[in-house]
Amino acid sequence: MTLALIAFAVLIVAFAIGSFTRINAGLIATVAAFAVGTLVAGLSIKDVIAQFPAGLFFILVGATLLFAIVRINGTIDLLAYWAELLAGNRRFLVPVLMFVLTAALASAGAFTPAAIAIVAPVGIALGLRFGISPLSMGLVIVQGANAGAFSPVNPFGVLANVMLEEAGASGDSLKLYLYCFVFNAVLAFLAYVAIESIMKRRVARDTGNGNGAPDEEPIESPAFHATGGGAGTLVAPAPAPAPSKVTVTDGPKIAPEKVAATPTRILTLVGIAALLILTTVFGIDVGVASLVVALVLIAANPGVQKPAVESMPWSAVILVTGIVTYVGMLEEMGALEQLQKGIAGLGNGSVAALITSYVVGIVSAFASTTGTLGVITPIVTPIAMDPLLTPLGVVTAIAISSSVVDVSPMSTSGALLMASAQPKDERMFFRALLLWAVAMIAIVPLLVWFIFVQLGIG
Repeated sequence: MTLALIAFAVLIVAFAIGSFTRINAGLIATVAAFAVGTLVAGLSIKDVIAQFPAGLFFILVGATLLFAIVRINGTIDLLAYWAELLAGNRRFLVPVLMFVLTAALASAGAFTPAAIAIVAPVGIALGLRFGISPLSMGLVIVQGANAGAFSPVNPFGVLANVMLEEAGASGDSLKLYLYCFVFNAVLAFLAYVAIESIMKRRVARDTGNGNGAPDEEPIESPAFHATGGGAGTLVAPAPAPAPSKVTVTDGPKIAPEKVAATPTRILTLVGIAALLILTTVFGIDVGVASLVVALVLIAANPGVQKPAVESMPWSAVILVTGIVTYVGMLEEMGALEQLQKGIAGLGNGSVAALITSYVVGIVSAFASTTGTLGVITPIVTPIAMDPLLTPLGVVTAIAISSSVVDVSPMSTSGALLMASAQPKDERMFFRALLLWAVAMIAIVPLLVWFIFVQLGIG
């Protein structure tokens, strides 16, 4: 038991160092796997190397390469342009379209941070043109990514489906995806309404101080401006006078900058559709299918290869594979089995599921959700196999609890939203995202445990 505690303590230290310094936690975990595995657990170097998740590595590399190409060749700009045309002057459609776009990318296999990185700059700038708070738009985009994250072709979904398969419920992968999608869609709606209500009260308070007529709805946020071209570029707010207020329905329509549907972009959209067909219909590995589609797009446009490879999030790949390698070493040395016995000692699978949901929520707020799911998989399996519970209910509760805190500014997704804030608003953005993440940690695990575990939905 002492050896297991030492091994888990090292993993916690790796998470802590990775969260509060610039050192990659996955790199630390990889080195620690060899140190702990050979010096503490008595494993050979070959045994530790065997724990490297080759399948997950191909998924991460294939998906991130493909969607780097999608971003670089302008296909995302084309989708944003279509979204703006669809929205027209209908303000309420903007967050809906951005949610759907992000969810579609994640559902198609884009790594969640990659989908957010692609959509957030466009979505937030587009929202500003319609007077939508960057914070509420950012939350909608993150929830959109989470909604599609448990698709069978997304890395999150792959790990969650491993839990289902090991618990004997592999046929429930589509239900898992749908439950996560609906939950995050509802949460996105509530987040948008809550933040926009707060912002409207702030605007009303400002207009009471003589900054505008009380019955007017601003097309621009008081704290931000957008340039007139394209989807908009964030620039520093004008010092004076206060931004003019015009109503959405009566104000002048700013025509979106046209983005051409070039043959390359059409081919890219066909490639994304082909990825879905290859993985869901023919059962081809997600990583392999992504690499096939990426190769076709590179062959059609060789110039995209170098910038696509250079823009891939290699640090995220190292983070995820490093942590999963360490977890594999923990399993090899028997540490996870001891932890499973400790949770089983609670004598109640339902209580164990609740505790595990809170654990993954807290850990994921400070670390990689994919890494967290990899760590927790061997622990979730025996809980999900409890005859008094449904495997789908347990895995769904764990999946939602681990991903709903991704808005934390100390996670990759939250950091991407922070990058969209103006310097003077960074502190406000940080506090708002942190408070929202804390609220999610406090409320969501209990809520999903009650819905999916206690009520046994599934």
